[in-house]
Amino acid sequence: MSNAQSSWQHSTQATGDWADTIALFDRKFRLVETTADLTDPALREGNLFLWDIYPELDSTAVTSYSESAHKQSLHFSHDLGNGSFRELALHAIGDFYAVVQTYRTGDRAERAALLHQATHDPLTGLPNRRQFASDLSAVLMGIPAESNAVCLMQLDLDDFKPVNDTLGHPAGDKLLQFAAGRIKDCLTDTERAYRLAGDEFAIISTASGHKQRQRELGDALVQAFKQSFTIDGISVFVGLSVGISTAPADGSDPETLMKASDVALYAAKKEGRGRASAFDASMLQIIEQRELLRRSLRIALERDQFSIEYQPIAESDRLIGFEALLRWQHPLLGQIPPAVFIPMAETDGLMSEIGRWVLENACREALNWPSGYIVAVNLSPAEFLVSGLTDRISQVLDSVGLASDRLELEITESVLLERTVNNLDTLNTLSVLGIRIALDDFGTQYSSLSYLKNFPFDTLKIDKYFVSDLETNTKSQAIVRSVITLAHDLGMEVAAEGVETAEQADWLRGLGCDRLQGHAIGKPLPTQAIREFVAGSGFMLKTVTRRPIIPDEYVRM
Repeated sequence: MSNAQSSWQHSTQATGDWADTIALFDRKFRLVETTADLTDPALREGNLFLWDIYPELDSTAVTSYSESAHKQSLHFSHDLGNGSFRELALHAIGDFYAVVQTYRTGDRAERAALLHQATHDPLTGLPNRRQFASDLSAVLMGIPAESNAVCLMQLDLDDFKPVNDTLGHPAGDKLLQFAAGRIKDCLTDTERAYRLAGDEFAIISTASGHKQRQRELGDALVQAFKQSFTIDGISVFVGLSVGISTAPADGSDPETLMKASDVALYAAKKEGRGRASAFDASMLQIIEQRELLRRSLRIALERDQFSIEYQPIAESDRLIGFEALLRWQHPLLGQIPPAVFIPMAETDGLMSEIGRWVLENACREALNWPSGYIVAVNLSPAEFLVSGLTDRISQVLDSVGLASDRLELEITESVLLERTVNNLDTLNTLSVLGIRIALDDFGTQYSSLSYLKNFPFDTLKIDKYFVSDLETNTKSQAIVRSVITLAHDLGMEVAAEGVETAEQADWLRGLGCDRLQGHAIGKPLPTQAIREFVAGSGFMLKTVTRRPIIPDEYVRM
């Protein structure tokens, strides 16, 4: 700011609550005249422009105003701090622009309202991230080194996104408001809740008897979210995961304490969600290993660290094909379970590339099998988020030369929760192309019967959770029996996974289950073992319509 600007602006500020000045500008926004003190030579020479005097003005709005045909006054308000405001009104008067400037001091109620607006979330009424950061810094100052005087909790709603996507954002907003209310109901006067962002909340506690209180509060919060929310007459269930850290034991500064509670929250979600987890130093090692895996995953494909094993699929006592199962052999850490690395690949946007690699290699391998054998390939929900999925699958089939009716794509119900209409359209297109579609893990997720009504799946796969205790658990028997009956009534085949014993296989066959998979049928095999198996059994000479019985030496591999 020049000296001219400084003296001019200073001269306009009177000692009372109000002080007005008027400045006149030409069409190029050059100062022509003002009611302010003109003792400064620069003012008398007219060397100041609108932007010099009022740098906070929105130049785009002023330019648009100057070009408009029907001009009304244009108003701006600028907070100068300490409860003071500068208000500007721009008027078009002939060939000039007049700016009326008003200084005023807001009253106490107005200042309080503005402060509340700046520090609170407008949707839930909870203090926002700005207030959280200020409060956390304040309570951590000067805490005794030998005591655990401050507890920080990070909270995250479980399954909020499906509610938001299926019922709409207004329903999601209501759910957040209700969630904030339940959180506050669990607190005492030594605890304060905050909304950080989205469905993320936090609590700062300075209660005495901290270890016991944090366990009680964590359990109370989780339990509070066991009950449903009613939104527009619809019962909605969302859980709550909680990560807990304590100062100064887990950190004495905001950044360290936040990291500790964040790590604990991650652990709570990995352990099954809907629980409270307190930070432990061993959790850091797990996080570091995860980050190492994440970095390694990005180069695993180009370094040929992935492979595919094939698990036999039996129909009655005949082999009808194989399911392709992705494997990762890390050069330092050894075999990495798919349940560990596939979620990483989905989160990091790598699943589309990896999925195409699996599909192409599995289809090429299927060319070595009898002409009617199918190959089943799992599709990740993340692959549906990348446009052109049907084109990529068609291109692979064309380039490899595999008939579309020999490919079966397995999806989980989460695919149908994400962008439901678009994904159903994609599945219908794949079905029209002649590709078989199977619904995997049926009965373990949302299991909405509307999916079965809206899309004609070729196969329902019963999860191994219901098969594992099939011989002794009457509830599992009832569920499996019902699923088989339902699928057959809808014209679908049924496959059971995790068949480990001959007794389970006999029980399922007796109910009319069409397909069986599991160690009782055959363990996942590397490529070379498949070729030897098929060749040794004479399968290369026969089609599926003349399938032989699986040899005994392979049944219990």
